[in-house]
Amino acid sequence: MTSAKVDTEFGGDGAAGRPSGGTPPEEEYERGLGSRQVQMIAIGGAIGVGLFMGAGANIAKAGPSIILMYALAGVVIFFIMRALGELLLYRPVSGSFAEYAREFLGPFFGFVTGWTYWLMWVVTGMAELTAAAIYIHFWFPSIPQWVSALVFLVVLFGVNLISVKIFGEVEFWFSMIKVTAIIGMIVIGLGVLTLGFSNAGETATAANLWSHHGVFPNGIGSSLMTLQGVMFAYLAVELVGVTAGESEDPEKTLPKAINTLPWRIIVFYVGALLVILSVVKWTEFSAGVSPFVYAFEKMGIPLAAGIVNFVVLTAALSSCNSGMYSTGRMLRNLAANSEAPKIFGLLNSRRTPAVGITVSVALMGVGVILNYIVPEKAFGYVTSVATAAGIWTWMMILLSHIRYRRAVSLGTLPGSSFPAPGGALFSYVAAFFLLFVTVLIALDDDARVSLYVGAVWAAVLTIGWYALKRGGNTNEKWPDPQYAQAE
Repeated sequence: MTSAKVDTEFGGDGAAGRPSGGTPPEEEYERGLGSRQVQMIAIGGAIGVGLFMGAGANIAKAGPSIILMYALAGVVIFFIMRALGELLLYRPVSGSFAEYAREFLGPFFGFVTGWTYWLMWVVTGMAELTAAAIYIHFWFPSIPQWVSALVFLVVLFGVNLISVKIFGEVEFWFSMIKVTAIIGMIVIGLGVLTLGFSNAGETATAANLWSHHGVFPNGIGSSLMTLQGVMFAYLAVELVGVTAGESEDPEKTLPKAINTLPWRIIVFYVGALLVILSVVKWTEFSAGVSPFVYAFEKMGIPLAAGIVNFVVLTAALSSCNSGMYSTGRMLRNLAANSEAPKIFGLLNSRRTPAVGITVSVALMGVGVILNYIVPEKAFGYVTSVATAAGIWTWMMILLSHIRYRRAVSLGTLPGSSFPAPGGALFSYVAAFFLLFVTVLIALDDDARVSLYVGAVWAAVLTIGWYALKRGGNTNEKWPDPQYAQAE
């Protein structure tokens, strides 16, 4: 029996022989996420505000080449997810990224990864609240952004406190709406292209993809500079890893969810953008406006723009909902390893980490303040910070996978039932790509703020880590004897 068969999150010794946090077994999570819910969480993770809202600014910068940027980034994301999938089937735990970083790279990296992933979702939640408030302006322009953001924050907070089953069910229907709508948009767009109906029918043509100053109208460099925004669109695909500790049958549901990722990228990103940019020429799109809403306004189909706006609102709320879910679980994992206050490790009567969720939601409320102070810049600020945090998380997944493969090749750890193709090769490729995107962020005047925030965040975490060490609260059993051979 492989170590993936052992429930190791809090009660046992773990696959590596490390003690985990020591939380009593009776306080473990409820495995209440069924196959259909995990599948939809995986699908929903690939469709968010980065596509519906962020694509507008990216199209304005890159023109039709933005489709190639999403495709390129999608390939790298698949490499990352296959690396994560191999680790998940080796040892499925709810705090997956932090646990694997802790196990394969050392306790400091587990500490940093857990807190950084928490930060990523807190600021992503701010971005989603901002986007949702902007979408409400479509119908009710007189309502201030901060009011809408606050209402959504409170409602989703209640959903996450009830139970993981309720969270899963809400996320299932959110994702179902997104999937159905995008497929519908593609079908309608293809109808406009082939049959020529609607107001956009006369100008809709596949030639729009290259007729207006070419595929790279602003140069390849300008297109590459959109990669940091494109990567933000893919944040949350790794959420499948957080659900591992609450999935009913992780060995069956997780591989299926990961293996369908390429199809989701092809349909929801590449396919949707191909159709949208064929129906409406790229020069008409701009930052701050959803290209999907604008395209259907351009078509002049009655109520279509309002329906699409409802869908993109749903996408934003879905991602914010997922953020509340993941932050609470990550804080509990940190608490179980004495890397966060013990109170974050407590579950309420419904077996949800209520304290961790509450603290995270309170900090997401900063997004409400940003919408009050700088509503026109709030989205850009938080997305750049979230992207930097996401890149760190993905990098830790890749490095942990490389270390794991090395240990497997030496026979010091059992193999996973879901090995990544090419072994560690594509993890190296993906890691170099992430480093390249980091350089692009440094070159972007607007996105560079995320690196400044990251430097401050790194300093805070380093100080916190040494404070924990001085208090004797960290797990110092590193490296384990079985890893010594892998060095």
